[in-house]
Amino acid sequence: MTSAHEDVVTSVSATRLVLAAPLDGVVHALEDVPDHVFSAGIAGPGVAIEPSRPQHGPALAHAPVAGRLVTLFAHAFAVEPSPGSTVLVHLGIDTVRLAGEGFALYASEGEEVALSDPVIGWAPDDVEARGLDALSPVVVLQAEPDSVELLVEPGRTVTAGAPLLAWTVPSPG
Repeated sequence: MTSAHEDVVTSVSATRLVLAAPLDGVVHALEDVPDHVFSAGIAGPGVAIEPSRPQHGPALAHAPVAGRLVTLFAHAFAVEPSPGSTVLVHLGIDTVRLAGEGFALYASEGEEVALSDPVIGWAPDDVEARGLDALSPVVVLQAEPDSVELLVEPGRTVTAGAPLLAWTVPSPG
């Protein structure tokens, strides 16, 4: 038996990756996200997390999988565990409007990150105080919907680093 952090099973035709929750919070169905690109699955399948509010310091968004940090903005990041496969973590809805204010980067674009490495610190309460939603989508970009399995049902609480999604990644070639 392997731990959640080691749960990668390889076969000739596909690899099963277990993606960890990047945030502490309550899981929501992607359809409930108040942004059509996410709720309609245009960006890809996944879930959203209503982040918990830490008592002290910033909320931290962690890498949901080991890989290369291919995109990093103050409010969002994407990790590529293998070429052509990318996982997006988007902190809040329309938070690009904040132009980075209230977010702290703990990593650099292009850097290799380990599972659960902190990537961004932020304050969900501050996001909501500015009239924006802190609900945070976690999406497998452009994956087939049936290739992603929810490991935590909507309405359940999840802890950063715990298994969240299982993604069956087709082998290249």
